[in-house]
Amino acid sequence: MKIEEAIQSIRSYCGDIDAFTGKPIDPKTTRNQVLYGERFLGAECTGIITCIWPTADIIKRAQSIGANLIVSHEAIFRNHGDRRDILAGNRTFQAKCRLLDQWGGVVWRCHDAIHAGVPLEADGSLADGIFFGFAEKLGWLDFRIDKSCLDFMPPEPIHASMLASRLVETLGLSVTRIIGDSTALVQRIRIPIHILGMPEADTSLINEIDGSSIDCLLAMELIDFTVSEYIRDAAMLGAGKCAIHLGHFNLEEPGMEYMAEWIPKALAAAGYQRKIQPFVSFLPMGDTYGYIACHMS
Repeated sequence: MKIEEAIQSIRSYCGDIDAFTGKPIDPKTTRNQVLYGERFLGAECTGIITCIWPTADIIKRAQSIGANLIVSHEAIFRNHGDRRDILAGNRTFQAKCRLLDQWGGVVWRCHDAIHAGVPLEADGSLADGIFFGFAEKLGWLDFRIDKSCLDFMPPEPIHASMLASRLVETLGLSVTRIIGDSTALVQRIRIPIHILGMPEADTSLINEIDGSSIDCLLAMELIDFTVSEYIRDAAMLGAGKCAIHLGHFNLEEPGMEYMAEWIPKALAAAGYQRKIQPFVSFLPMGDTYGYIACHMS
């Protein structure tokens, strides 16, 4: 199996409607792109690595285990378009390019396709592969309010601090941050995607939380303004609201871990039987954040 054949098989297994625009994914603008190593697309695929982001360490580990295809959810070079011209004089960029050249493989970004849906539901229907993987990791598939995998209602209320502890343990994090009422009894949980300080979007989310039974946000990006301010005020006024800040990569990484489980099915669906498939393995990036506690005497 060639690397380009593996990529096409995975891409064809996913949906083709953009999850964020509701329109067909445009090949010219999609973030599903080969980010590095186009000259190696015709090479035999020796192994496939899935990851949330191809860090320098992940590239080294891919080389050490003999994989020449990295399927990443995010871009290599720290900007959404993966533009290299604006980084040409950056020494870290240059060092990472040398590392990629030494490895000699292909990095393919699978972003829009996995969000568009993968046939993961019991009835074969499509589900967002990233958030389905997160729900599966936590054992929350039966707690979904709908198939979006963004709204959950646990069978029993749970204290926010206990929920945060379970998330840290299950996701293998160091610690996490909680805003608002850490003693709140959480009955409904929402993943709000991005909270970036955009007035219109954040105000809409604030009003939705305030007018609904949502007790807890599991946040990717979360700034100190807008939604965070609302959560703190609501908690101080007895509304029992909280937000647990996991981080973007920490929350989405389980989806790429689960991707390693279904890629063999995608390859088989394209006609490549298991015995001729390359190995598939997930490599974790590890907790985005490190924390230092200062204990004052």
